[in-house]
Amino acid sequence: MATLVCFHAHPDDEAIGTGGIMALAAGAGHRVVLVCATRGERGEIQPGVLDEGEQLALRRTAEVHRSAEALGVARVEFLGYVDSGMMGEATNDEPWTFWRADVGSAAHRLAVILTEEGADALTVYDDHGGYGHPDHIQVHRVGMRAAELAGVPRVLEGTINRTAITRMIELQRSGAGGFELPEGVQPPDPEEMDLGVPEELLTHVADVSAAVGAKRASLLAHRSQVADDHFFLAMPEAVFAAVMGTEWFIGHGPVDDDGSPLRGIVAPFTAA
Repeated sequence: MATLVCFHAHPDDEAIGTGGIMALAAGAGHRVVLVCATRGERGEIQPGVLDEGEQLALRRTAEVHRSAEALGVARVEFLGYVDSGMMGEATNDEPWTFWRADVGSAAHRLAVILTEEGADALTVYDDHGGYGHPDHIQVHRVGMRAAELAGVPRVLEGTINRTAITRMIELQRSGAGGFELPEGVQPPDPEEMDLGVPEELLTHVADVSAAVGAKRASLLAHRSQVADDHFFLAMPEAVFAAVMGTEWFIGHGPVDDDGSPLRGIVAPFTAA
């Protein structure tokens, strides 16, 4: 048995970004640990979800534990920082937020967990945080440094295949993709949102189609953030499987060798 640690910025990020490899690694008998930098205090709250006086941080804490259960996660930890909000918001400047955290200090907090667990592999985000969110960018910085401090031999930068998303949107719009989105549901524009990276920069890919049910259950645990009309949940099952059935990475170290919890789950990728 090996140990996979997935480091994320906020509750619900794990469901979208690495839910598939987490579920598959856990199903293969490996230990999976989830670490969140913040409790997502500044997420957009779905109307009518919170009870009177209930704090969003407490609700999201409970939600991420339910999500972790759906994915087979053995341990959930928080680094204790506050959600920074979206890039450019005034909250970015608050000294207690994750965006303003000293990278070395935060990396030491994470490295303690990595060392306790004897982590064999760690996931973070790419250096752009997938789409430019300050907390996601900080996850990359902190996670990469923590991996160095703890001597983690394998690191995966989770990201989005911008090229594949663009192809899928073009097929959907042309009607040639074999699926349609519900009326009123519009796909994101990868270029406008600066999503992910072109596929020539990717090194590894995971076919997680066998875990899309677990990913959907994980998303459904986050009801304070994800309503029934959320972009992902509004997708027909076939579209959800197509979009969420693959996870993309930039890998460092022998990611899929004999000692990795990701062996047989993550494979090398070369752009066509």
